[in-house]
Amino acid sequence: DSADCKHPLVIKILDSVRGSPAPNVPVKLYKEAADGSWELLNSKQTSDNGELHELTTKDQFLTGTYKIELDTASYWKRLGLNPFHHHADVVFTANDAGYRHYSVGFILSPFSYATTAVVSEPVE
Repeated sequence: DSADCKHPLVIKILDSVRGSPAPNVPVKLYKEAADGSWELLNSKQTSDNGELHELTTKDQFLTGTYKIELDTASYWKRLGLNPFHHHADVVFTANDAGYRHYSVGFILSPFSYATTAVVSEPVE
């Protein structure tokens, strides 16, 4: 959709237990530093539709290795469940072949998670 095209990184989270988007999931974005440590770039929550569009900007999202960290434990505990995982993390290399748009999807349950990505040319 057109909102996706304006942002270099879009997160979409689905709750597989309820069969609906996962709202208010805390999400952190890190970039790997030269020494291998992780630098926190931003921390936000998903919207009511389980999406997060404004985690980074084109100017900030440079070539490098990034980590998306979802605080899944707080999400499930708010729903009265005791999850196995505390976080769902994805580490990936971005923009190594030129600037791209990344849409990263997560499907969550209290005891598992799956992730997928769509990497595409940006639409100006």
